[in-house]
Formats: sequence, structure tokens, C-alpha cells
Amino acid sequence: MLARYLVASACALASDMLVFLMLDHLGAPPVIAAFGGYLFGMGVHWVISVRFVFLPGDADSATHAQRVGFVLSSLLGMAMTMGIVGALSSVGTSPAIAKLASIPVSFFTIYAIRKYGIFAAR
Repeated sequence: MLARYLVASACALASDMLVFLMLDHLGAPPVIAAFGGYLFGMGVHWVISVRFVFLPGDADSATHAQRVGFVLSSLLGMAMTMGIVGALSSVGTSPAIAKLASIPVSFFTIYAIRKYGIFAAR
């Protein structure tokens, strides 16, 4: 399951980073770029996670509580990401490096919440 989640996260991260870098290039403040990228990546992550990681072959069985839990855990990850990007950017770290530094913190926290909480065996 961790390997599939890692692949799902890599796809979501690629989507997130593309939007983040695009917004950064367009002059958005780093925290806003992090927000936009994370929001887009969250949608990509939901689709892949439900279909291939947590409910493979039964994606339509996701409950309302799981959807809400996924969104809430994503918001926690977004807050962590924005906080880390904001803090590191404010001390002169480039936005892209700050974003990269936030990845492992958010990844392992949210994976644990989703695996052992939201999508725990019913």
C-alpha cells in the first residue's frame, strides 16, 4: 500500500509543483503559490488514492466520512506546507527549495492519518 501511495503522491506532487511553479513564475506570493499548487494536487491525489491505493476496484464505495476526512487531512497538509514555505521563504530560502523541504513532513503525516484513520479497514 505504501508503494501505491508513494506513486499516487508523486503524481499529485508533480501536478502540485507544476501549478506552484507556474503561479510563482506569474508573480504570486510564495504562500499563495503553495496554496494553489496544493489545492490542485489534492484533487489529483483523491482520484488516484481512491482508485488505486485505498479502495482499488471499489472506488465508488468511498463514504461521505472518507471524503470529508480526506479533505480535512489535505487541509492539514496544506497548512503544514504553507507554514513551512512561508517560514523558510521569509528567511531567504527560495520558494522552490522551501516547497521541497515541506514534502516529507506533509507526506508522512498525511499518509499515517489516511492509512490508520480515514481508510482503516472497515
